[in-house]
Amino acid sequence: MSEKIALVTGGTRGIGEAICKNFLENSFRVITCATNAERNARWLDMRISEGYSNVDCYVCDVSDYEQCRSTVADIEQKYGQIDILVNNAGITRDASLKKMTKENWDAVLRTNLDSLFNITSHVLPLMLKRNYGRIINISSVNGEKGQFGQTNYAAAKAGTHGFTKSLAREVSNKNITVNTVSPGYIETDMMASIPKNILDDIIGQIPVGRLGKPEEIAEVVYFLTTGGAEYITGSVISVNGGLHMY
Repeated sequence: MSEKIALVTGGTRGIGEAICKNFLENSFRVITCATNAERNARWLDMRISEGYSNVDCYVCDVSDYEQCRSTVADIEQKYGQIDILVNNAGITRDASLKKMTKENWDAVLRTNLDSLFNITSHVLPLMLKRNYGRIINISSVNGEKGQFGQTNYAAAKAGTHGFTKSLAREVSNKNITVNTVSPGYIETDMMASIPKNILDDIIGQIPVGRLGKPEEIAEVVYFLTTGGAEYITGSVISVNGGLHMY
């Protein structure tokens, strides 16, 4: 095959950025999209300054169906294909259900779950046309075990598992695999904002005794794009240090 082209949503920070860097190091052409134009520009400049020319970045709100349609159309026109799609974009708006607003419920479901349809429904025809594709959806340990104050987030991430398994069945005979990677607690900016006493309590519950690293999630995502993973589809791969086993 020619150069592989990967689209990673929410790839300018945290786990998404680590996934993009891993792909770049493995000679993929990497395209990411996020909502913050200034951060996107800084991210792109940084990758170029590191010596990567095979990189691009679009402003796109993945909760908006029309923006996703337009962005994918622009990518198709410019590059002709998308071989790998990583649905990584996500937000949190935490509160117990009795205190949760409809606005915060809707915001999380739109960004974390509706986005899977918004992007994938436009990328999938490109994969079907070429009879090749790798779709990897990023979920969360809290979509598997639940978490206090995250009924919206956990519902969206649990929905990711159902989306993955159903789509995998639909395209399994088209050389397209669909899998979920479900991280536990990972060292990102979001975790850095948690008070130390709460963070220590979280780490105390993780059998391996530490937070995960974004690069560890990126390695699993990359593996799912390789020849060694061709027989894996419809799977949820948990990467949580033993926090939740089932």
